[in-house]
Amino acid sequence: MSHAQPAPHVGQNGFSVHTRGRGFCEITVKVAEAIAASHVQTGIAHVFVLHTSCSLLICENADPTVRDDLERWFSRVVPDGEPLFEHDAEGPDDMPAHVRSILTGVSLTVPVHGGKPQLGTWQGIYLWEHRREPHQRRVSVTVLGH
Repeated sequence: MSHAQPAPHVGQNGFSVHTRGRGFCEITVKVAEAIAASHVQTGIAHVFVLHTSCSLLICENADPTVRDDLERWFSRVVPDGEPLFEHDAEGPDDMPAHVRSILTGVSLTVPVHGGKPQLGTWQGIYLWEHRREPHQRRVSVTVLGH
């Protein structure tokens, strides 16, 4: 006798993040709310930002100097106004923001356990704004599981 598994459940929710310009916005709680709204208890959540000049990452959430150090390192590696870049339609931070986004990524996959994101003790989910000016960013969370 075979035991058929119930069909996986898929839920999709989104939210907006208003950034204050270059820097980090913790979105762990908003991602957890999107997961809870899906009613999935065990599965995966795919988190995706619908923009090309910001990114998503899982990072240390206890000591903000970790994120400060990341910002300082990236400003050295991909500086604003780099003469190498031709694309500057929206200013000297335009192409550097795209490079930063490509290097760090626009999506994450997070395990879901007990209807919540399964993160380590010191892990948080962040949207990293790479433009100097404030922006309204849209994040989509697709949850698949049971």
